[in-house]
Amino acid sequence: MGKYFGTDGFRGKAGEGLTADHAYRIGRFLGWYYSREHKARIVVGKDTRRSSYMLEYAISAGMAASGADVNLLHVTTTPSVSYVARTDDFDCGVMISASHNPFYDNGIKLLNGEGEKMEESVIALVEDYLDGKLVVDGREVGELPMATEAQIGSITDDVAGRNRYMGYLISLAVYSFKGKKVALDCANGSAWHIAPRIFEALGAQVFPINTNPDGTNINLNAGSTHIEGLRRYVVENKMDVGFAYDGDADRCLAVDENGNLVDGDQIMYLYACYMKKRDKLTTNTVVTTVMSNFGLYKALDEAGIAYEKTAVGDKYVYENMVKYGHRIGGEQSGHIIFTKYARTGDGILTSLKVMEAMLAQKLPLSKLAAPVTIYPQVLINVRVKDKQAAQADPDVQAAVAAVADELGDTGRILVRESGTEPLIRVMVEAPAQEQCQTLAQRVVDVVIRKGHQA
Repeated sequence: MGKYFGTDGFRGKAGEGLTADHAYRIGRFLGWYYSREHKARIVVGKDTRRSSYMLEYAISAGMAASGADVNLLHVTTTPSVSYVARTDDFDCGVMISASHNPFYDNGIKLLNGEGEKMEESVIALVEDYLDGKLVVDGREVGELPMATEAQIGSITDDVAGRNRYMGYLISLAVYSFKGKKVALDCANGSAWHIAPRIFEALGAQVFPINTNPDGTNINLNAGSTHIEGLRRYVVENKMDVGFAYDGDADRCLAVDENGNLVDGDQIMYLYACYMKKRDKLTTNTVVTTVMSNFGLYKALDEAGIAYEKTAVGDKYVYENMVKYGHRIGGEQSGHIIFTKYARTGDGILTSLKVMEAMLAQKLPLSKLAAPVTIYPQVLINVRVKDKQAAQADPDVQAAVAAVADELGDTGRILVRESGTEPLIRVMVEAPAQEQCQTLAQRVVDVVIRKGHQA
């Protein structure tokens, strides 16, 4: 991860950590970089944050000033930008969103022409340009040339691209949703006008909530990070199922007919089992991150399905899936990737796939998710002076090993460094909450006793 860009783009408080000037300069670089051999074509989407308009106009102006033609999808989802970038022959794509963060944050996510997360080599050049030290082909570039006359780029509205994406998702459904009462929590974000229309087109009785974005209410007590509202709504209104998206709709969590949360781990389990039944789970493997719940692994073992564990971040999940040809993977947070259909996590696609698994097997969601027992989890963050030194301390390692021995095959301990802060994260999963707390604290106490705490 670089100075500005993390695993999910350049993110910061809008107007402070991420400014219109940052956006303009990123646009200047992308327009120049992709126009060196031909006039670049770049597609841009945004979520419903107030600052998304400012950043959209700034980055688009930068691209056009460098000679690129820009297509604006306007308010749309991250996976739709990915889809349009790869199917309409764009050089790259940009999504303006801070995903599940509050409205006052924003972000710039960069995608390549295949709709995948931008290559690290290009991200590094973007960062160098932002810092005024761009070197290309062995020479310092300094300020980038401005396009003039007919070389100045155009900026065009492209609502048709968003509609093509919606048509694509509708085409993937193999069953009618007729007769199913479906609640959709759109988080006052990107999905607010897309998800309900797709479900309606497939015949569902749709009950959308949090579909009145005002620029400041994205994710506010809504969506996948505040699932309790949807849980209540599903029970009170006797829904068959509910789905909650995050701000840019690349995540989806589900709620069963009884109002119980069905998280990303359970969604991966139930859909992998459905694939296995039909001989579609080609490598018989689910790709998870190290933060997936111990209960998922127990259930996958029972089902005879293998699994991989990657570092935290959908970027790493996707890389593993592509490298080894795996078909399903994701995170507990609901970021699920189906590589046959998409290059990124896609919340709306995930909800359609859950519907397919329910309808094909004629079972309610509660039954499909039941084999996964979610183990209690405790996560304690310790601010430390040196992350690597704290983890490498022999006494800390001995304490971790002792907890692992005590848990055996009834739980697990994971100690990892934060990717963005000076923190060590101590996570324990065990059959009982108190046991989790006691064992995690035991390791934390050693970290503190050895003087690593900042």
